[in-house]
Amino acid sequence: MKHNYHIILASNSPRRRELLAGLGIDFEVKVLPDIDESYPENTPVADVAQVIATSKAAAYRELIGESELVITADTIVVVDEEILGKPHDAEDARRMLRLISGRTHQVITGVCLMVKGKQKCFSVITDVTFKQLTDNEIDFYIEKYRPYDKAGAYGIQEWIGYVGVTSLTGSYFNVMGLPVQRIYTELQKM
Repeated sequence: MKHNYHIILASNSPRRRELLAGLGIDFEVKVLPDIDESYPENTPVADVAQVIATSKAAAYRELIGESELVITADTIVVVDEEILGKPHDAEDARRMLRLISGRTHQVITGVCLMVKGKQKCFSVITDVTFKQLTDNEIDFYIEKYRPYDKAGAYGIQEWIGYVGVTSLTGSYFNVMGLPVQRIYTELQKM
């Protein structure tokens, strides 16, 4: 893929690095510390990830050069209009997995592509359905995989995804944390 920018991925996520590398483009990882990820209380749930991704991009606005393009992203898991962030501990992870067990939830990733003077921000939504998980399956997953760095307390690419996901509507890679097909399309336009 040809482009005229030095691409910066503003994320420490190993999954996002892996997914962006899969597009066959060169990029550098550069993460600023202590970026505010809060959002206005009245933000519609469907817009939260994009608002956070846009806020992250704003932190880089004055730092990028003319030939640099920054990619920021934020992924949330939503069930019953409740945002499930990263679990604080095993009990919180257990609560989240029980909440999504036997039902469909949404994974929403907000992305912002920013160059000097302009940006393109968007969200991608994927519906994910889980089978009814047993307490033993939930406990095994939490103990073995320690999903404390994952929104909704799970990684679809891990054991729980193998045994638990019964259907998916939308982008699988979005559920992993980066809707690379949409990013590829938007980069081609830039």
